[in-house]
Amino acid sequence: MKIYTSPHAPVPVRNESIYTNLAVTRFDDFAPEQPAFIDAASGYTISRAQWRTLSLQFAWGVRHELPRLGGARLERGDVAMVFSPNSIAWPVVLFGGLAAALRMTLANSAYTPRELAHQYTDSGARLVFAHPALVPAVLEMFRGLDVDHTAARQQIVVMDWPAPDPALKDYLSVHDLLGKGQLAQEEKFPGELANETALLCYSSGTTGKPKGVMTTHRNLTAQLAMVNVSYPSLNEPNPVMLGALPFYHIYGVVKLLHFPFTRGMPVVIMQKFDPVDACRWIEKYKVTQMLVVPPMCLLFTHHPAVGKYNMSTLRALMSGAAPLGAPLVKALHERLKRAGADVVIIQGYGLTETSPASHILPAADYIRKVGSIGPLLPNLEARLVIEDVQEAGPGEPGELWLRGPTIMKGYLNNEEATTNSITPDGWFKTGDVAIVDEEGYYAIVDRRKELIKYKGFQVPPAELESVLLQHPDIVDVGVVGVTDEAEATELPRAYVVHKTGLKADEVPIFASAVQEWIKPRVARHKYLRGGVVVIEAIPKSAAGKILRRQLRDRAKAEFESAKATKAKL
Repeated sequence: MKIYTSPHAPVPVRNESIYTNLAVTRFDDFAPEQPAFIDAASGYTISRAQWRTLSLQFAWGVRHELPRLGGARLERGDVAMVFSPNSIAWPVVLFGGLAAALRMTLANSAYTPRELAHQYTDSGARLVFAHPALVPAVLEMFRGLDVDHTAARQQIVVMDWPAPDPALKDYLSVHDLLGKGQLAQEEKFPGELANETALLCYSSGTTGKPKGVMTTHRNLTAQLAMVNVSYPSLNEPNPVMLGALPFYHIYGVVKLLHFPFTRGMPVVIMQKFDPVDACRWIEKYKVTQMLVVPPMCLLFTHHPAVGKYNMSTLRALMSGAAPLGAPLVKALHERLKRAGADVVIIQGYGLTETSPASHILPAADYIRKVGSIGPLLPNLEARLVIEDVQEAGPGEPGELWLRGPTIMKGYLNNEEATTNSITPDGWFKTGDVAIVDEEGYYAIVDRRKELIKYKGFQVPPAELESVLLQHPDIVDVGVVGVTDEAEATELPRAYVVHKTGLKADEVPIFASAVQEWIKPRVARHKYLRGGVVVIEAIPKSAAGKILRRQLRDRAKAEFESAKATKAKL
């Protein structure tokens, strides 16, 4: 068995709650009056000291004030959901919940009520912290679960802090839980208790519905210690991070709400990414660092806003969630350089199941090793395995298996999926195919998993197929991803079989109708942007499995043909 190790020396991992790790163990590393979180649009700022006070007040409110006001009575280990786009309320609600020993499940703010219901019920959540604009979706979710209006309202707390929403004054809100008392200290998770679940982010598998990933307190304390060694130290006197990635995604929540706090780096919070706003905030707040995904890099490469604002403070971009190619890195670097910013553009790799990062490319190597995800983080081991049994040879690709303190505890309520992904001796099978060079730098070259990655979001084909099969005129379906280089992402594309067949002139009308039909039934990132194609039969193996490789090859050929035709016109 060939086991690869990290070039970095192992780091100590503390067995304590993630809240203790940030609010006690690491708190005094920087001045308490220093800004921790800043709302980009309003400038509203939470200092490090205010963050600790507000989170402990919120923890008190959740445990004591909430039941007094008629809300849910939550105990240690209960699950609460956060359903909100980014906001300045997030660090108060998330860390207040963790200080109260709740398990926090983070829901995609684009979810439909149907998708939300799966996560709410599967996670065992007893309360939803909901953004004001999303309260109607939560109410519709509860109606679908046959929960009456009175009971539903008892399970909703509106995240309208710091500005109350008059339209929702009859609902419990974050305001009701602050300023009424304060925990003397957070709930503790010493020793083995650090292996209790802290976060439940949901990861889409290749089959079935999204699965709850049990990320423990120890997973998170280990991640912060390990990333601290590998994430570039740029010796900036006043580092500032722009927080544009969604906090409900583990990439955003760990790398924006947790990690910058350990570096004394204020995070400027954007509700959602917009290239004009991003450039505006970079100029206004003198942003030095930003976490991105490849489509954001592509926008910065071409968007005119880059040339209209002062970008000179920007020093580093770190990309993750999907592969970042060498041509885009070079084009983006040149574009930002022309705008006055000499920026290092590095890439990392990770998964929800690995808490998340396992590799980070050193800043010094971002040109020399462009396209690489870098070496292993400290404390991790890796294997490259072919078909679950054979070790890949030198320079040979194999499925990346990882072992170490950041590997999830398992999938909630899904022992079979856990057993299939984690071996008895602790190796997590990532589903991604990698190679490693003689210097220990890895590159992802393929994916065993069938997930489609749309702008960093996971789109499980099986889920879209199950929805499409509910269409009254569709009898069979296969969904694959097709690469759109113009948008630097994959697009979901559906191949469908009509129950009675269609005339040639009816096909485009039906295909377009199916694209519209699915929109209210799935989140936006799952739209069939790659198109709908009507075919006579879905290619399948003798065992009945969809032959996705055939569909992917067909999709690629069709997409290239359409692009060539458009170019001629």
